Amino acid sequence: MQDKVFISFQNNDEARPVIDAIMEDNPTAVLSEMPAMVKIDAPMRLVVRRETIEKNLGRAFDLQSIHINLISLSGNIDESEDEFILAWGRR
Repeated sequence: MQDKVFISFQNNDEARPVIDAIMEDNPTAVLSEMPAMVKIDAPMRLVVRRETIEKNLGRAFDLQSIHINLISLSGNIDESEDEFILAWGRR
């Protein structure tokens, strides 16, 4: 069984509020920045919260729009209007 999940985004201004929100909501996550990509690894579970992204942006945000800058991910996906969760095992 896997013990880490990850998500990677294009390294651009549109993705930055999402990346910042993920790091804020996942204190055990590790950020790796490359010239064209940002990868975030976390042990077992990682959550992307619409509410935190909206706080960072100062406006409404459709969580589905994270897919525009999404490059890759690893983990089982549980998605709603409010959260996008990657996890291995029980959630």
